[in-house]
Amino acid sequence: MSIDEEEKEKLKEFCKTYADDKGFKLQPDPSLLDTIVSGLLRNEEKYGFRYCPCRRVSGNEEEDKKKICPCVFHEQEIKEDGHCKCFLFLRK
Repeated sequence: MSIDEEEKEKLKEFCKTYADDKGFKLQPDPSLLDTIVSGLLRNEEKYGFRYCPCRRVSGNEEEDKKKICPCVFHEQEIKEDGHCKCFLFLRK
């Protein structure tokens, strides 16, 4: 499974825009950002959705909807911990 570099760049740009719009910071470490984005794209290839790579896909459609990035948990995690579970988004 090879991840398309153009798709990675598009997703990184989307995440950057999303972070800016929400008042978050995007993961500044290029290597870690690349790993997280690659995980999102692999999950999209495998499951049809960009599930957060830090979450386990259960197969329960209703439960798994919550795990599509940006997941329903990220804002609370950033508020409490300073980052979402996978470290894609960080508190400014």
